[in-house]
Amino acid sequence: MPATGEHNKWIALALCILLGYLGLHRFYEGKIWTGILWLCTAGLFGVGVVVDAILIVMKPEHY
Repeated sequence: MPATGEHNKWIALALCILLGYLGLHRFYEGKIWTGILWLCTAGLFGVGVVVDAILIVMKPEHY
């Protein structure tokens, strides 16, 4: 189980791929304001979701 404040990148990636346009991966990571932005703009019109998926894959196992 990850320590407090650490998140599993595979869960974040799954949320990003499946529900990225709702910003759920942003909320999972604790980025509330950008999660609201993703929610209101459908993941920055899809571009933000693709960029986030790439960035999540490049992060260490637990971040």
